[in-house]
Amino acid sequence: MKKEDIRARVRARKAMLDDAERFAAAERVFSSLASMAAFTMARKVLMYHSLPDELHTHAFLDRWSAEKEFYLPRVNGLDLEILPYSRSRTHLGAFHIEEPDGEDTADVADMDLIVVPAVAYDRSGNRVGRGKGYYDRLLSRAKALKVGVCYDFQLFDAGEIEAEEHDVSVDFIIADGNGIIRIVKS
Repeated sequence: MKKEDIRARVRARKAMLDDAERFAAAERVFSSLASMAAFTMARKVLMYHSLPDELHTHAFLDRWSAEKEFYLPRVNGLDLEILPYSRSRTHLGAFHIEEPDGEDTADVADMDLIVVPAVAYDRSGNRVGRGKGYYDRLLSRAKALKVGVCYDFQLFDAGEIEAEEHDVSVDFIIADGNGIIRIVKS
């Protein structure tokens, strides 16, 4: 399936969700994330600050920020840089996403775990982003375990997403009603 078709399909389905469904799904997904050994052992976690149509990350960041070192991405030209997260040190940045303030950037190679947003995933770990390639460029330098999070309708069968050479896949996917899916790479 073409990436634009996937984006349109997911966008239409997201528009049908009400706030109660959005928050309940986020609670289930991020509870599953918190139960993973990889999260328990991780000290430095790269998260994302959710847009209104994404699984809501704000409560999760608040819940765990005293125990984990969270980092968020910030757009810098064609790339993402990552900075420590503090609720009091963010601003509305590129694409109307809350981004961290400051100059104390971190190296993505130093992260222990990365929670990766996407428009869709398939059961092979391939992902469809918003189309600008920011996360692929960032993740190409990462060593950490990569976990995708999504609503069930954002999860497609293995091979349904056409992966290009520069695309970076995830190691696990947590889908709202499907739980934790480990990606077996061949």
